[in-house]
Amino acid sequence: MQYRTLGKTGLKVSAIGFGAWAIGGNMWGPQDDNDSIKALNKAIDLGVNFIDTAAAYGNGHSEKIIGKVLKDRKEKVYIATKIPPLMWPPPSNTHAKDAFPKDQIIKSVEESLRNLQVECIDLIQLHSWRENWTNDTDWYETLCDLKKSGKIKHIGISVHDNMEDEALGLIETGRVDSIQVVYNVFSQTPKNNLFPKVKKYNIGIIARVPLAYGALTGKFTEKTIFPDNDFRRNKYTGETLKETIEKVRIFKEIVGSNEKDTLIAAAIRFALNNDVVSTTIPGIRNEKQAEENCSIFSKEISKNILKELEELTLTAQRTY
Repeated sequence: MQYRTLGKTGLKVSAIGFGAWAIGGNMWGPQDDNDSIKALNKAIDLGVNFIDTAAAYGNGHSEKIIGKVLKDRKEKVYIATKIPPLMWPPPSNTHAKDAFPKDQIIKSVEESLRNLQVECIDLIQLHSWRENWTNDTDWYETLCDLKKSGKIKHIGISVHDNMEDEALGLIETGRVDSIQVVYNVFSQTPKNNLFPKVKKYNIGIIARVPLAYGALTGKFTEKTIFPDNDFRRNKYTGETLKETIEKVRIFKEIVGSNEKDTLIAAAIRFALNNDVVSTTIPGIRNEKQAEENCSIFSKEISKNILKELEELTLTAQRTY
């Protein structure tokens, strides 16, 4: 495992983190808690020391599973979780206090502390951000009070898919230590404006969905149908599914392989190839996925391949 510094937090986090959305059990199809527990333990065994979750993942269930596992582990594992907004997504004309009023922030942090069975959360994130909130400070003041009381250590935000530029103004205020953003072979826009700015201000980048919600593993076909409670049932369907499969075909040609483990390695290594990325958090829901994601450094992915992948979406009409 490789380790990187998460921006100005100074935390040395594993380059491969544990994305804990799926183990919440409510939006990625059926999930067995025993598989989740085994996945977490295997990932930690393989050197993962950064877990990203959220209060909204299974209405706290993901946090509870994590708390149960970490209670029996001796390793230091950094936990990042998120406070949900009162409305999803918050309209662009709202203010931060509309989505994240003081009482909601405090209540959410207290619930997460109980779920995770910890006294302090390493990184708390707002699970949404809108450009209109740049000059709002009430949410920040509340989090600073929680920081002073020892309940949180660092502050971050998660930006909406393909809307990362809404955070550009916030970066200049110095209020956040990290930004979580979609960054993968199919969604490369963060490198245009966001990445140069976070580098200047030493903001940690948490790159989510490096496998494009599973598409870059190469396992989807035109006959793929997701379970009713899997959000991808609406995301990858019809023409969108066909377009995605075609892009994956090109991805495979560039990588020069149809092997799942090689495709995973290329996709995750792509996300990590940009030096502003502190960690990437592929979703992990079983031991096999933990092993697949954490073994990517044993695969040889050439610089030429990574360069070609950077150019893959230059003429793309759709991002994911």
